[in-house]
Amino acid sequence: MDGITVAAVFFGLVFLTVSMAVKLVPQGTKFVVQRLGKFHKTLGPGLNFIMPYIDKVAHKVTTKDIVMDIPSQEVITKDNAVMVVNAVSYINITSPEKAVYGVEDYRLAIMNLVQTSLRSIIGEMKLDEALSSRDMIKARLKEAISDDISDWGITLKTVEIQDITPSATMQNAMEEQAAAERQRRATVTRADGDKSAVILEAEGRLEASKRDAEAQVVLAQATQVAITKVTEAIQDKELPAMYLLGEKYIGAIQDLSTSENAKTILLPADLPAAVRGMLGGK
Repeated sequence: MDGITVAAVFFGLVFLTVSMAVKLVPQGTKFVVQRLGKFHKTLGPGLNFIMPYIDKVAHKVTTKDIVMDIPSQEVITKDNAVMVVNAVSYINITSPEKAVYGVEDYRLAIMNLVQTSLRSIIGEMKLDEALSSRDMIKARLKEAISDDISDWGITLKTVEIQDITPSATMQNAMEEQAAAERQRRATVTRADGDKSAVILEAEGRLEASKRDAEAQVVLAQATQVAITKVTEAIQDKELPAMYLLGEKYIGAIQDLSTSENAKTILLPADLPAAVRGMLGGK
């Protein structure tokens, strides 16, 4: 019985030893091995052997690209506008031993580094510039953190700005500002329209006055010509002139008779002379 127990223990130890010595590393992963608490080597994908009881796989690190979501944060621009910014970064671990021994938590470190760099970069820009310069922010952000994380054996593939928008309070202020600007433009447009209308009306009155004046001048000239012609035709003859004046007088009386004022009574200026004329007296 004791022999069976010893044999079982022996084979158990052999199996444990072999399992500790043989390491199968999957593709896309590297194992960081420590020997007696100190970094010894890095195991690549495939079948690997280590010293049992002495060597230990301390860390398993992926060599595939890692997508890191950078949480949203509020950033103040150069012109004191508050913006909400978040990003996403793509990294690759090229030296697993540096990533695990160079920094306590490389994910947390990179996240804080990106957030700090974003605050610094956008803090040097005005609101309009920040909203329209995503590519520039991306380039400056990548340049700012690439050297720092390379010391940790990590390569920054790219970093993208997912969202960059004014805060809710800032959006309300911008909407109010835009509404005020639209109202101002509408007021200016109405004022310009009223001004143009007044100017056009004044110009119309001026043009009408000019036309009336020209008409008066033309009528005066026509009257002058008519009087000259009548004077030349009449000369010292009184009868034709009296005939013409009488004709005008009769026309004026006819116009008065057709007017709405039926109470108007027209008497000759020299009533006695008119009666003698009608009676055939002198």
